[in-house]
Amino acid sequence: MTRMPTYFISHGGGPWPWMPDWRAMFRNLEASFVQMVKDLPERPKAILMISGHWEDEAFAVMSSANPPMVYDYHGFPPETFQIVYPAPGAPELARKAAELIRAAGLPVRLDENQGFDHGCFVPAFVMYPDASVPVFQVSLRKGYSPAEHFALGRALAPLRDDGVLIVGSGLSYHNLRLFGPQAKVPSEAFDAWLAETMAAAPADRTDRLIHWEDAPYARTCHKEEDHFVPLFAALGAAEGEKATMVYHDTNLFGGVTASSYRIG
Repeated sequence: MTRMPTYFISHGGGPWPWMPDWRAMFRNLEASFVQMVKDLPERPKAILMISGHWEDEAFAVMSSANPPMVYDYHGFPPETFQIVYPAPGAPELARKAAELIRAAGLPVRLDENQGFDHGCFVPAFVMYPDASVPVFQVSLRKGYSPAEHFALGRALAPLRDDGVLIVGSGLSYHNLRLFGPQAKVPSEAFDAWLAETMAAAPADRTDRLIHWEDAPYARTCHKEEDHFVPLFAALGAAEGEKATMVYHDTNLFGGVTASSYRIG
């Protein structure tokens, strides 16, 4: 197998591909997911998603052969609670992932019941609408320790050589109470800092991200960092490699700047 890159993606808002107005707003994001597939060195054996929508006391690993759906959003049209993304899970790879995490000295457990949350099934649907590629998830760990999530990524790195595409799925800006024009200045400033950070030498990049709260408007853009922490895992899995911006929007929801990155 060829070594897979890793990604940190901004996954957009709610079940946007199933809502025409929102799908139009996220057309650049949709195009970036389609391009992701074209840019991969080969078809993935599986996709490992680390989503901002699943956290646990330990690093939980989805191990079901047929994961169910998790509709972790509210206020959307009724039909969006009937969406089914029928991708198979990857139980053997899940067990291998858990072994790698355990060997790194991190707390881990297998979870046979967890289903696909929208941070997972939305981008997976755009990438592979036929649900033909197995998908599994690893949770965040409560507390959001940057160092621990970098360590998670380092532990999972060998999976890249098994044809597993590791995707940290969050949002580079995630303040649900600050959309529209008020989001423009903070999201722009934070995004510029992130672009500068991602272009830095790997050791400097890691250090800057460990201390991400020093970034301009850090806590305005991420009151809680659940949607930013997936970046640490994606980077940990490709820590010495170059990062490239693969998506950038500047006026989502009337003022939000957001980006996505490929590493490796």
